[in-house]
Amino acid sequence: MVRILITDPISEKGLKLLEEAGIKYDYCPGISQNDLLNIIKDYDALVVRGRTKVTKEVIERGRRLKVIARVGVGLDNIDVDTAKAKGISVINAGPATADSVAELTIGLMIALSRRILFGDESLRRGFWAKNYCMGAELRGKTLGIIGVGNIGSRVARIANALGMNVLGYDKFPEKAKEMLKLVGGSAKFVTMDDLLRESDIISIHVPLLPETRGMISWEEVKKMKEGVLLINTARMELFDPDPIIWGLESGKIAGLAADTNLKPDNPFVRKLLGFPNVILTPHIGAQTYEAQERAAEVVIKRIIELLK
Repeated sequence: MVRILITDPISEKGLKLLEEAGIKYDYCPGISQNDLLNIIKDYDALVVRGRTKVTKEVIERGRRLKVIARVGVGLDNIDVDTAKAKGISVINAGPATADSVAELTIGLMIALSRRILFGDESLRRGFWAKNYCMGAELRGKTLGIIGVGNIGSRVARIANALGMNVLGYDKFPEKAKEMLKLVGGSAKFVTMDDLLRESDIISIHVPLLPETRGMISWEEVKKMKEGVLLINTARMELFDPDPIIWGLESGKIAGLAADTNLKPDNPFVRKLLGFPNVILTPHIGAQTYEAQERAAEVVIKRIIELLK
């Protein structure tokens, strides 16, 4: 009999789909890594979100595993190479969470541009800080989007509707150009150098891969406009920490907002939290009811197909 192990919280809709298909599952959100290692041998599929680390050891012990599924997009918590070498399918939710991440990106952009968090915090402390909350409109500003995929293209569409000039760069130029054509308005594909030099706001939407780790380094930061705003709702490891901290200290980067996948005890995050012009959220990009329901539905339906 096919058995599925679910180690992180997923929408009830996904669980109902499994029940309707007559597939046995064990729902163990919060299971420890040690317990996972001890029981994974009994399962044909493993369903995770971002918390569970699907390491080489987990995969090697999962002798029955046929599918590893991430109810989300990023696969950096899964040893994909080991899984593929063993013939295990690795799947994710594709564009199911893209709208939620795109909306958060725009929300962070507005919060940073209008100093919303500073204003709120000042009032809570009993200060009327109106004169210190001077901000800037998004209309007419140039937004550079690095990574014009499912999320980046949605950010581009919203930005275009807000009256922003949209520039896009992607390592797959032909697909990105098609996406930007659909956006309409002034959206256009440019080189990375042109994007860095011309953008008032830069938003990053690329997966964390060996070749993208630390991609925003000294070279990239120094090419940016003076006073640029930087948004990252992808992965913090895309940043080389030292030039980012330098940029904030020098004013080269006027503000930064990130949906951090790294926790407060991380040295880079600790430093960022010391800046009043930095906004950090605890990796909530896909944390909406709608996104989680869609993601669970997409992933569970795919698992059912693969295990037939």
